[in-house]
Amino acid sequence: MATMAIPLCFSLSTVTTTTSTCITRKLPCCSFSSSSSRQFHYFHSQFQTKTQKSCLLFSTSSSSSSSPIEFDLSPPSIDLDLLETMKELGAEKISEDGVVETFGNDHDAIQAAYNGVAVVDLSHFGRIRVTGEDRVQFLHNQTTANFEALSEGQGCDTVFVTPTARTIDIAHAWVMKSAITLLVSPITCRSITEMLMKYIFFADKVEISDITKQTCFFVLTGPKSNQVMEDLNLGELVGQPYGTHRHYSVNGTPVTIGVGSVIAEDGFSMLLSPATAGSVWKTLLSHGAVPMGATAWERFRVFQGTRESKPTLPSIR
Repeated sequence: MATMAIPLCFSLSTVTTTTSTCITRKLPCCSFSSSSSRQFHYFHSQFQTKTQKSCLLFSTSSSSSSSPIEFDLSPPSIDLDLLETMKELGAEKISEDGVVETFGNDHDAIQAAYNGVAVVDLSHFGRIRVTGEDRVQFLHNQTTANFEALSEGQGCDTVFVTPTARTIDIAHAWVMKSAITLLVSPITCRSITEMLMKYIFFADKVEISDITKQTCFFVLTGPKSNQVMEDLNLGELVGQPYGTHRHYSVNGTPVTIGVGSVIAEDGFSMLLSPATAGSVWKTLLSHGAVPMGATAWERFRVFQGTRESKPTLPSIR
């Protein structure tokens, strides 16, 4: 079936530039009416200056029968440093570990999470990639979720526990064509990775990889997050079950977007390459998302009643 790219153009205000950005997604050929350009302004007047053109391209991956999108695990160039982008866009405090603690708007960000839309960088959270022919059965045995009942493109929350049934961490899992990707707490990632490797027996066809430093992870949360997805021509995910995810590309670089904001069933999560993380972040802000730092996210997590992970693994060694 023939395809055509449907562009969505808008103005993007940043601390140094106002960028005219186009997002397109491949759809079956059909007649359509062009949507008019809309200008979005970030809530601080400081983000308005001169104009520069760029283009951000969102496109769907091919059908599920094709080869899966693989992440480029090489480090990004210095020009694409996400933290530098964050600083340009208002990050006021960054920890020694590279975590943006605040944008100086914690109250506004939490209010946006309840009444509008907020975006938070959770790239400091752990991301574990489980591959191999036995990966489904392996995780089915090592966690509480019924992975054998899940299909490609689905996801779930699952719990890692000790032999005495103490909770180690609640992980968010995406079942992909050739891998299962787990999002875990920053304080448990190393311990869970080591634990999983410990329980791989000689005949098991399973490989465990920590891809935290090779990827980025954003969360979009709030009642208006659906509208942002519609505006980005990603509306096929709106209304889908929690954990559902699809593969896209941004200027040729893979992005996986899933339903759910890790601590709630609403919102969306994005696993992406550091090479395009800055462009995607700017695009989300241009559509009205309020940036949220780690301090505000932690407060929001408490308000949502989500359990804090505890490093309990040393007790089972």
